[in-house]
Amino acid sequence: MVIQPTRTKFRKHQRRRLNGVAAAGNTVAFGEFGLMAMELGHIKTNQIESARKALTHFLKRGGKVWVRMLADHTYTSRAAESRMGSGKGDPVGFEARVKPGHVIFEIAGVSKLDATEAFRLASFKLPIATRMVEK
Repeated sequence: MVIQPTRTKFRKHQRRRLNGVAAAGNTVAFGEFGLMAMELGHIKTNQIESARKALTHFLKRGGKVWVRMLADHTYTSRAAESRMGSGKGDPVGFEARVKPGHVIFEIAGVSKLDATEAFRLASFKLPIATRMVEK
């Protein structure tokens, strides 16, 4: 599953400030049910993957799951016990910047009860508040 880019234009990204609501990706486009972000946040690739695994494990290969986000920003980390100054740390991994209203996952081919429980389990793996939406 591809949840990070194969190539990037820049090795390190500036963190910048997140504000506002999602202008794109804010509707259920492919499936019948969606998991929508309710707050701003940065979601790392391992968090996206563990939430996806929780979804597919509960659904037991039933239905179809879409991942509607791509972790395309690098985040960096300084070496342990390093002194102040001496520049920015090395890139560690990728993260997705999420705004309120963005649909993170979509599901089709399952009942509403199963979708609710699957999204509940997946939301435990994410660092932001979410809610389920219908088409």
